[in-house]
Parts: sequence; C-alpha cells; structure tokens
Amino acid sequence: MAKKDYYEVLGVSKGSSDKEIKDAYRKLAIKYHPDRNQGDKAAEEKFKEAAEAYDVLGNSEKKQRYDQFGHQAFDGNGGFGGGGFGGGMNMEDIFRNFGDVFGGSGFDSFFGGGGSSRRGDSRQNRGSSIRITTKLTLEEIAKGVTKKINIQRKSSCKTCQGSGASAESNAKETCKKCNGSGVIRKVQNTFLGQFQTEAICTTCNGKGEVILKPCKECHGKSVLTQKETIEINIPAGVQQGMSLNVRGEGNQGEFGGGKGDLIVQIEETEHPIFIRDEKNIIYNLNINFAKLALGSEVIVPTIDGDVKINIKAGTHAGKILRLSGKGIPDVNGYGKGDQLIVVNAWTPQHLSSEEKKAMETLINSSNFNPDKNSKSKEGFFSKMKDFFS
Repeated sequence: MAKKDYYEVLGVSKGSSDKEIKDAYRKLAIKYHPDRNQGDKAAEEKFKEAAEAYDVLGNSEKKQRYDQFGHQAFDGNGGFGGGGFGGGMNMEDIFRNFGDVFGGSGFDSFFGGGGSSRRGDSRQNRGSSIRITTKLTLEEIAKGVTKKINIQRKSSCKTCQGSGASAESNAKETCKKCNGSGVIRKVQNTFLGQFQTEAICTTCNGKGEVILKPCKECHGKSVLTQKETIEINIPAGVQQGMSLNVRGEGNQGEFGGGKGDLIVQIEETEHPIFIRDEKNIIYNLNINFAKLALGSEVIVPTIDGDVKINIKAGTHAGKILRLSGKGIPDVNGYGKGDQLIVVNAWTPQHLSSEEKKAMETLINSSNFNPDKNSKSKEGFFSKMKDFFS
C-alpha cells in the first residue's frame, strides 16, 4: 500500500516553517501517545506514522530530497544514507530521537515514561555510537564488499558479567532512594490534565540496587574498552561521504544498557585509470591518429575486465563511446550506469625521418584539410550528442 504524503500526515503545507512542522508533530504525538491510547493499535500506528513524517520533514536535508523525489528518495536503501525508518520504526526509535519536541523534557517525563520507564530500561543506559571512516576502491564499490574493521569499543565486563559488582556476597544492597523500584514517581499537572510521571532513579540508574563492592576489573562501570574486529557488509553503489548505520555495533551501555550504533562513513580512493561520475565510469582512451583514420580493434579495460571494441574508420578525437551496463550499480537498486570511453588522439613527440616524410606527403592533402570537409566540423553540441547517444 502506498505511503501517505508526509505533509498530509502532519497536516502542513510545503511552505510551512520548521516551527510549524515541529508544532504539528508535537500536537499529533500528544494526541496519539500510547499512554493516552493504551491498547489502541490504530493510535499507535498513527503515532509511528507522524514520527516517520517528522523524521523527514523535520530535517532540512531529508526534506529537500523528499520534495524533489517523494518517497522514492528513501525506498530500498535499508536506512542507508537516507531518511525515514523504512517501515522499521519502533517506539524506542521514537522516544530516543524525537523527545526533544517537548522542550527537552522528553516523552518520558511528559507522559510518565511512555510505557518505557521501567527498572533497568536499556534505553536509559544505551551506549554511545561510534563513527569511523573506511576507504573503498572503485572495484569494491562496484561489487559490494564485506570489510573487517578494527575498532575500540566498550563491551560488558566479563569478570562481573556486566553487573559492575564484585563476586563477593553482600556486594550490593537495595537502593534506599527508590526502595528498589528503580524509578521515582510523582504527579505532574500539565495543560492536558494530571499525569503520574516516572523518572529513572539517579542513585541506582534504574537498577533498584547500589553497588557496595565494585568489580576490580571494571571498577564498577560494568563495561571495559577493548579492541575488537567486526565484519560489515557494504552494498554496491555507495558514494563518497555516504554513511552506513550498523545497528548495535557501537558501545555497550553500562549495566546492561543497549548497544549504540556503528556509523561508517565512506571514502573513495582515487582510481589509477577510471573516473567516477555518479553511476557512470569514464575512461580516457588514447589512440594514435592512424588507427582513428583507418579504424581498429582495441582492448579497453572495464570494472569487470577487459573488452574488445571496434573503432570505426574516421572516428574523430573527442568522440564518446558508450558501453551500456558497465558502470556502477545504483545503491537503491535502480539499475547500473555505463562506461563512457572518451577517444583521445595521441600525438608522438618525436618522429623519425621516414615518419616525417610520410606526414609531409599528407599535410597538404585536401582530404586532410578540415576546412574543406564539413563532416569534420564537430563542435560542442555535436560532442554532447555523442555523449547522450
């Protein structure tokens, strides 16, 4: 089923300001919030739908892409370098990413936890994300690649199994501030009426227990920073500056908190013979004048291996030949680009006496005079026609 227009979902126009878009989302988030519509699946879907729309329209870069291409700008990329949640949005995503629309208090404090402020809530101690850069060759970009990456990240302490406490008896006790519940409850008056709010206990970080004897290995932090090697799959067609978000491969949160993400930024290395132009590959073919005049078969390298092409007799320098489908795949799966071969006439720097004599016999020939041969008068627009043919 086709997705609704994001502007229609939020009830705003394309000319709406950032504040109007934010206010519209805030209004819908309040209306369809799970705490106000417990057990109402339709309200939950509208809550998610509004958050997905705000994820795009509330981000200037994503909004620009959406205005130009619509939903197609984000479809099929698996969340790679793009907008929306690709149909995979969950409540944790929404609470973590969009709580700021409530002026910094977040969903949890405003609605009493959004059904998620429970003891040991992994969102509260979620680990931070890690950002790295990886270099890719054009060949790797064309085919996709699995990369082994060495990173330094926080992982659960094996000595204490991530508890932060020593293995000795009486290493923990019940938190006196929250009486072991992990949360502090209070009643809050809002413009919607009276709500009971829950906040994570800051003394025990929502665990309901405090550590008396910390683990000697992690010093009570429950996590240790260590070097690890992971494998990531990079799809074909990525571009310079794109970022790949790998869920759950970032830092481990303290005390059993969730893992952050690994954000991999793509850097293309310069290729010795090819030039990339989005999905197309450009190759400069240097060929001598005689072969251009007489025609010839030449071997041309491509990203998939060498191919043989025919140079027609009378081919002009600057002509662009096209090898269909020999370029880079589109990262969203919309076909492959082409290889464009730019024909360049190679001129020798030094001639033997015999070669000079041969050239001198041709230099004044009428057939070698471009002014007398209209077909030789190929200008800019003629070359552009070759390019798009």
